[in-house]
Amino acid sequence: MTTTELDVEQIDIYNPDNYIDGVPHAQFQTLRQQSPVHWHDHPDGGGFWVVSRHADVMAVSRDHQTFSAQEGFVLIDDLPEEVLPMVQGQLLGMDPPNHGPIRRAVISRFTSKMLAELEPKVREITRGILQAAHNKKDCNFVYDVAGELPTAVIGSMLDVPENMWHQMREWSDMQTSASDPDIGGTPEQVTQASIEMGTYGFELACQRKDQPGEDLISLLINVEVDGRKIDEAEFAGLFVQLAVAGNETTRALISTGMYQLIKHPELYQQLEADPSKLKPAIEEMLRWSCPLHHFRRTATTNCEIGGQQIAKGDKVVMLYSSANFDEQVFDRPEQFDIGRDSNPHMAFGHGIHLCLGANLARMETRIFFEEFFTHFKGIELTGEAKRIRSNLVNGFKEMPVRLIPR
Repeated sequence: MTTTELDVEQIDIYNPDNYIDGVPHAQFQTLRQQSPVHWHDHPDGGGFWVVSRHADVMAVSRDHQTFSAQEGFVLIDDLPEEVLPMVQGQLLGMDPPNHGPIRRAVISRFTSKMLAELEPKVREITRGILQAAHNKKDCNFVYDVAGELPTAVIGSMLDVPENMWHQMREWSDMQTSASDPDIGGTPEQVTQASIEMGTYGFELACQRKDQPGEDLISLLINVEVDGRKIDEAEFAGLFVQLAVAGNETTRALISTGMYQLIKHPELYQQLEADPSKLKPAIEEMLRWSCPLHHFRRTATTNCEIGGQQIAKGDKVVMLYSSANFDEQVFDRPEQFDIGRDSNPHMAFGHGIHLCLGANLARMETRIFFEEFFTHFKGIELTGEAKRIRSNLVNGFKEMPVRLIPR
């Protein structure tokens, strides 16, 4: 469908069915060109502003005083009263001044030095996963291969018992992919998953408070920043964010990246022959994968975006998947270009809420492809890849492949 065939008033970015066959880029392009700050009705009443251009998404991301993450949280839908306070304890749902000290505590554990020290462990985990994949040549690449790495890495960093890793991933998927009948559940089940995951994080924090340890939980719960420590309740929300982001982002990045390489075998061959080209290639994979389509902010005052007046209390939805394909920023955005020189994508967000694990995800993905090319001489689709039914999570749930070992 071309943009000339679309009526901007008929565009629906909320309905998760519109994401099953792929990211609705034609709709996003129409919004950028015809209504870059667009009022969108919500099926349950009311509505929200959709911000689709790169410059406007960046502007909203930077202005945390005008556009709050904490007021109402970051999802389009309002959350149940019993869940909202807990998710507001996640960094992504905090505003300053609460946000700063906790973020500094976490970011101090994701330094370049720490990542360099972690790299051998990530490589060891990756090799084990790929060696095991030799015995399951026909598999669902998303969960059987790509999803194993981030789960094992974040589980190891948090020193969560290995027999709980699968449960962490189930809790994570239940919350982020609730609209997909194959992954999510009823609203009550989703709420229960969120409560159970936060409670488990609280219990781990209580166990490791004032105890020696080099795992991420011990380091975070016992560190003092700006004269205060993270308490157990604060860590519960932080645990949910770390576990969810640690699973979802890298799994989507690796899966989408591999899918694009399968569809462009000449690019696969280029990277296989010269893995040093992976750095710009991973940035392009990020631009395409963009693990989350959007996040919401709430206007704290009457304001203006791109010439459009916004009222205090209005929901403002930053459409990252559109911003990453903005023709005003990206040359030939519809082309998957692993050598793209300028790539200011917002796959990890922007501003004070830039994803904490961005460089960890990049490292995991680089190591994964380096080791994959060593362990396997090929990969091919054996069926249709199926996407998650979600207007929030951007990724595949099924990618049937055949792995060809060396």
